[in-house]
Amino acid sequence: MSAIYTDAQKRHDFVFLFDVTDGNPNGDPDNDNLPRTDPETGQGLVTDVCLKRKIRGYVYAAKQGQAGYDIYIRTDRPLNEKHEEAHRDVDPDNNYGKKETKKDQKRVIEGRAQKLLCEKFFDVRTFGAVMTTGEKNCGQVRGPLQLTFSRSVDRVFSYDLTVTRQGVTTTKDFESKDSEMGRKALLPYGLYRGYGFFSPMLAKGTGFNNDDLALFWEAMRCMFENDHSASRGSMAMHEVGIFSHDKPMGSAPSHKLFQRVTIALEKVETPRRYSDYGVIFPPEGEMKDFPGVSFKRLIG
Repeated sequence: MSAIYTDAQKRHDFVFLFDVTDGNPNGDPDNDNLPRTDPETGQGLVTDVCLKRKIRGYVYAAKQGQAGYDIYIRTDRPLNEKHEEAHRDVDPDNNYGKKETKKDQKRVIEGRAQKLLCEKFFDVRTFGAVMTTGEKNCGQVRGPLQLTFSRSVDRVFSYDLTVTRQGVTTTKDFESKDSEMGRKALLPYGLYRGYGFFSPMLAKGTGFNNDDLALFWEAMRCMFENDHSASRGSMAMHEVGIFSHDKPMGSAPSHKLFQRVTIALEKVETPRRYSDYGVIFPPEGEMKDFPGVSFKRLIG
């Protein structure tokens, strides 16, 4: 896929729209797992951490077993073990652990271990990582791709439903009942808008390349298609709009570009589907009002 929006030497700002129907897009464990909301406006919130988890899951499934596409944030092993493994690979004699090893020599070893982790793990070279949590220090990596919290366009209304399970957990309970009650939190509908940013300067430091960027866009488009869950209801990514700059430092402020994407509720008071909204994007291609910026829609 050869296009400006997959060029890792360009800056890219992007806006994305996804929705949820009869589900819980991102439960808050500190609030009985109810959907996250802004307490003042009632708008729904989905954290960047939630979306990154889905992107990691897609990449792991799509590229499983391929070198360079392993995932760092997983439940397979403690993170410190991965740091120690990287140190063993770049420093088999364990010079890092010797008292006579100087600080500058340790920094060289740390740098080599960090580079190895960037090469091995897609999410490290994409989102960055703090790898200073154990005895074997691998430093901190600032990733070139960052996401904001996503916020619903309108106020959302969440509630708990009672559900019944035709099965009893314990032998004692089985003597007096044949079912158990539970709760499921959901909201009927919500359209969410989020933003993202790609920095080519940071990409150079992690080794993030054009192929990685193309894979990231693929994961953005498909993150919900391979992460279905009864508790999350129906979730769909509807639009990813990419503003690509011809200058690494950018050709226009991102907030002014994002203002070119407008969303308004049409004809109904209570939205229940994406088509209830009128979404206006700028025309694809070079933008006349922002020289040096091109726009591309994915999906739609």
